[in-house]
Amino acid sequence: MGEAIPETIPGADHAPPPGPTFAVAFGGGGARGLAHIHVIRALDELGIRPVAIAGSSIGAMMGAAMAAGMRGSDIEDHARAVLSNRGEAMTRMWRSLPRSVGELVAGGIRLGQFDIGRILRAFMPEPVPQRIEDMEIPLQVTATDFYGHDEHVFAEGDLFIALAASAALPAIFRPVSHEGRLLIDGGITNPVPFDLLHGKADIVIGVDVVGGPTGNARGRPSSLDLLMGASQIMMEAIVELKLRQTQPHILLRPPVAHFGVLDFLKVERVLGETSPIRDELKREIDSASEYHLRRL
Repeated sequence: MGEAIPETIPGADHAPPPGPTFAVAFGGGGARGLAHIHVIRALDELGIRPVAIAGSSIGAMMGAAMAAGMRGSDIEDHARAVLSNRGEAMTRMWRSLPRSVGELVAGGIRLGQFDIGRILRAFMPEPVPQRIEDMEIPLQVTATDFYGHDEHVFAEGDLFIALAASAALPAIFRPVSHEGRLLIDGGITNPVPFDLLHGKADIVIGVDVVGGPTGNARGRPSSLDLLMGASQIMMEAIVELKLRQTQPHILLRPPVAHFGVLDFLKVERVLGETSPIRDELKREIDSASEYHLRRL
């Protein structure tokens, strides 16, 4: 008779430790957040599937697409298809407009305030589910409670209500009424919500696309530029204050400051000029993973 096969493989106790887990916080910044696509693509290329995602405003939209199981290449294809073609973008905007007088006056007529919920439904990719708890990856979406003066975090419930609240930039989009709260842009209280992910993964990545006003004192910005720029300065200050208290293991800041918050039709330029962030993230992940393994 031959020798009995051992029940355990020699040396199994000395197998290399598993790789670290990752979580990602996608920050708000309007069209500047198109740079998030490169982050998602880099993670795909490394075979990294985050165990948790948090997002604010455009970051919540990108995070929702990733949490739904979409690959970065598919998200990029969708963004190019609906934003590179002005005709396609205008068609989708037209679909988001009220179809009747009743819809127009629902919630009151407010000059210059668009229904962000309808716009999101016209532009978000189809694979994204209706409810947050149906995501493949746990997702948290930030909004700001206008009268409560604090952050509100969605971790379950209607995804499109959460995304609309998170992206409801004051003076441009209508606030969202939900469960007794009046909710506005999540970036007002938490522009890069990496703090929501501490303890959920070995390595937390934060992606800051807030940027800030560019130019010089000789310029004469429009009223909208002043409003957007003031919001960006405020959000930059919030992020810096948070970083003094706690930090993500990796913080990325793509070069997006010279793009406007509403420059979505410049998708080709944004993606082209921010592509180096992909390789930067890969290098940062290599360093953070090595450090993590040394600590084990």
